[in-house]
Amino acid sequence: MTLEDLGWNGFFAERFAAYEGKGWQPARLIRDNKITYGALLGDGTELEVVMGGKVYHDAETDAELPAVGDWVALEVGGDGREHVIRARLPRQTCLSRKMPGRSTQEQVIAANTDVVVVVTDAGTDFNVRRMERYFAIIGRSRARAVVLVNKADLFSEEQSRGAAESIRALNPEAEVLVTSLRRKASLAGLKAHLTRGVSLTFVGSSGVGKSSVINHLLGGDYQWTDEVNENTGKGRHTTTARELMVLRKGGIIIDNPGIREVHMWTDETTLRERFADIDELARHCKFDNCQHGPRAAGCAIQTALAEGRMDARRLEGFLKLDEEIAKLRAAREKRQMTVERHARREQQSKSRRYAARRDADLEDEY
Repeated sequence: MTLEDLGWNGFFAERFAAYEGKGWQPARLIRDNKITYGALLGDGTELEVVMGGKVYHDAETDAELPAVGDWVALEVGGDGREHVIRARLPRQTCLSRKMPGRSTQEQVIAANTDVVVVVTDAGTDFNVRRMERYFAIIGRSRARAVVLVNKADLFSEEQSRGAAESIRALNPEAEVLVTSLRRKASLAGLKAHLTRGVSLTFVGSSGVGKSSVINHLLGGDYQWTDEVNENTGKGRHTTTARELMVLRKGGIIIDNPGIREVHMWTDETTLRERFADIDELARHCKFDNCQHGPRAAGCAIQTALAEGRMDARRLEGFLKLDEEIAKLRAAREKRQMTVERHARREQQSKSRRYAARRDADLEDEY
C-alpha cells in the first residue's frame, strides 16, 4: 500500500510541505472512535491516534475538527507514547449537512470524497424532494454524484426505470444506475468508479441495501446486515459509525449510518445552481422581492405554472429549501451575535478587573 492508494495527491502534498521538517507523517483518518481515531499510514499500518490540543483549540466549530476521510499530520509515538494528530490538512472536498435537531452546526459526513453514492429504491424510500436535497449538499461538496435505484428485483422494471428517469430529470449530470445484488452485472457501472486512490462515500436511508452493496464490493461479509421488512421498508441499519475502507483491488469506500433526514447545509449560490430553471424565471418577476406565492403580482414563476411550463412539486421543493436555508442563515447570524456579545462582555470584565488591580497597586505604592 502507498499514500496514493489512500487518495494522496499533489493537493495534499503541497499542503503537507510545511510539516515535513518536523518529522511528522501524513495519515488518513479511517474511523472516529469519539475519543480516539483510527488512522492509516502510507505503508498500510493502522494506528489508534489522539487529537493534539492545538488542533482542538484552533477549530472554531466542530466541523473544523478532524473527521473520517481527513488527511492529517501525525506525530508517531514510540516506547508507549501516544500517536498525536498535530494538524489537519485542508479538505479538497467536504460532504456535510446540518446537524439533526435544533442545532445550527455543520456535521461533516465525509471529508475528501471524490464520488457520493446515494442508495435508494423504487419503493417506500423513493422521494424526489429528498433527492433534491441530496443533490444540493453534494453540489456544495464538489464531489460527483452517483445514484443507485437498488433492489430492482423487488419492483417491476417499469417502476425502477420510472424512478431512475425522475432522478435524472432532477440532475442530468448525475449518473443513475438501476441495480440489484441478484443481478450483479447491474453493479458494473458502480465498480468502474473503484480505481486507485478514488474515494466513494455511500449514503442513504436504512433498509435500501447499502450495506449489502458495500459487502459485495468488499468481496465478503465485512459488515453484518439485518433483515428489513419488505412491505414497510423498515428495519435496523447495521452501520453504526462512519468508516473508511481501502479495497485491495483499488478504490476507497466510506460508509455512513442510515440517514433519516437530509438536513440542509448549503448556501443560496448552490441552491440557485441546482434550480437554475426556477432562478432564471424569477429574474423576470415584476418585483425584486417577489415571494413567488399564488397571489404574488407579476410573478413569472406563477405564470409559468399556469401555462404548464413549471412543475408545481419542483417549485414547492425549491421554496421549502429556500426557506430552510434562510432560517439556517438567520440562526447562524443570531448565534454569531450571541458569541460576539459574550466575547465583548468577557473583554469588558477583564478590563475592569485589570483596572481594579492597577488602582490597587497604585494605592499600595502610596
